[in-house]
Amino acid sequence: MIYFCIPTRDEAATIGLVLWKIRQVLTDSHREYQLLVGDDASTDGTPEVLAPYARARSLTWIRSESSRGYAATVERLLKHALDLSDRHKRDAAILFPADYTADPAELEEFLKRLDSGADLVVGEAAVVGEESRGRRLVRRWAPRILGRRVRVPGVRDVVSGVAAFRLVALRQAFRDRPDRWLATEGWAANAELVAWAAAGARRTESAPITLRIDRRQRASRIEPWPLARALWQARGRLVAPPRAAPSRDRSPRPAPRSKELVP
Repeated sequence: MIYFCIPTRDEAATIGLVLWKIRQVLTDSHREYQLLVGDDASTDGTPEVLAPYARARSLTWIRSESSRGYAATVERLLKHALDLSDRHKRDAAILFPADYTADPAELEEFLKRLDSGADLVVGEAAVVGEESRGRRLVRRWAPRILGRRVRVPGVRDVVSGVAAFRLVALRQAFRDRPDRWLATEGWAANAELVAWAAAGARRTESAPITLRIDRRQRASRIEPWPLARALWQARGRLVAPPRAAPSRDRSPRPAPRSKELVP
């Protein structure tokens, strides 16, 4: 089972298209999937768009009446996927944006890497259509601003917000953080989530993803320099994840029997 975790707030213009595109990607496959949409107290027409989809068995709509924030919404969706699944070693969750800047067709590569044994696949974004030089600069430097506590070997982009997680890796990573997983918000929360999930993963890979900013149907919520300052402040709240080798709850193997000497 693949759980698509889609946080949304005031994305009425694109959320329906994103859900339709994900279904199209999986039409010809034999994969079981569930769409989990976390509506963070949208004030536009998002509820009206989601209502028809919510009648389908393949979609679960989780709505907050008051805003909880991006990080809490993502965390809620991933925990719900863990609760729904009874096969954490097989099942996976994919975090995906609702603003249609990313194309669901590119998720095929993420699914292939999960099939080949990866526990975590991180989307490394090529950003297209961003007119603001300030936003481009902050986007480029965000991983360095956040610092070494969210560095993942072999992964350059930890803030894209597109990632696939085998559920057992999430369970392992956050076993000592049962109440609140993420201490930061926005891009910093994306980086924090990836860093902790990598600590619970046996194998981490990255996959290319294109973020088409010109397809977003609303004004940007990002002001470059306040965002850079927020990332710097988040750096001080980040806690480095444990780096111990992840366990898969396997039963210990019996000790080998000593060979008997034949007289």
